[in-house]
Amino acid sequence: MKFRRQSTNNDEVNLTPLIDVVFLLLIFFMVSTSFTKETHLKIDLPQAVGEPSSDVPEHIEILIAVDGSYAVNGRSLVNSRTETLKTALEKTANGNLKLPLIITADAKTRHQYVVQAMDAAGQLGFVNLRMTTRLPDPENEK
Repeated sequence: MKFRRQSTNNDEVNLTPLIDVVFLLLIFFMVSTSFTKETHLKIDLPQAVGEPSSDVPEHIEILIAVDGSYAVNGRSLVNSRTETLKTALEKTANGNLKLPLIITADAKTRHQYVVQAMDAAGQLGFVNLRMTTRLPDPENEK
């Protein structure tokens, strides 16, 4: 008598295609991710209620008008482009990036212009950044 052999079912899961798909996804995400170097600025914000100091060390001051025009140490720039501001800061600093950089902006200046000035300073490597404020008016607090 001839007996038939029972067929064995192969119930294994082939992991090779799964591993291939995972590696392809990994490669896709690595290629599509943008790696940016974020600029971090150390900001020293003065308190508005303190007494102003009488000794003013050598510094660079960026003045920002309501319309977004810049002036570096009182000298107006020809336009409001970041490259122009960076060039003016480089010339004024003469390579001394340790000088304090003071940003003075009008209260109604758009936030974009202030951030643009901070970004230009950070790209050049300035590490001492200050924002100017004014003392509160006692008549307006009532």
